[in-house]
Amino acid sequence: MKTYYLLLPLLFINTINIGCSSNPYGDSYDVADTRKVQTVNYGVVLSAKPVNIEGDKGSSAVGTIAGGAVGGILGSKVGGGSGSDIAAIGGAILGGVAGNKAAQNITKRHGVNLTIKLDSGKIISVVQEVDPNMIFRVDQQVQINQQGSTARVVPLY
Repeated sequence: MKTYYLLLPLLFINTINIGCSSNPYGDSYDVADTRKVQTVNYGVVLSAKPVNIEGDKGSSAVGTIAGGAVGGILGSKVGGGSGSDIAAIGGAILGGVAGNKAAQNITKRHGVNLTIKLDSGKIISVVQEVDPNMIFRVDQQVQINQQGSTARVVPLY
């Protein structure tokens, strides 16, 4: 019984951490991104299409483990003897599946796939999370900030 009370706060803390991801919008940077040189390109939006950004796989693993642990503990409280063991296994499996799905849904985001014609004539595509304060339109001038294989698109006003 004591183990159950210890795991519930951990599950709650992990759920909060999964939902608190950093702001991935084009106008927000992590501390690790500061003071690094970025290549800047300019271009025009050819298309802006909505996409779904699926949940984080790492968070799904945490959800699976936490859900499985809680499900196993709760299942072990059902019945006695071998029935309790079977319920614990079933609870762990069902809890793991539920925890995995919950973690994926928490980290799922709405995105936009931007196809851009650079001033150089080259055509690129960048997917980033939708920012309600940044609306992209066809023929809109944009700035693309690229660092390695990562890029951010921001509108020019």
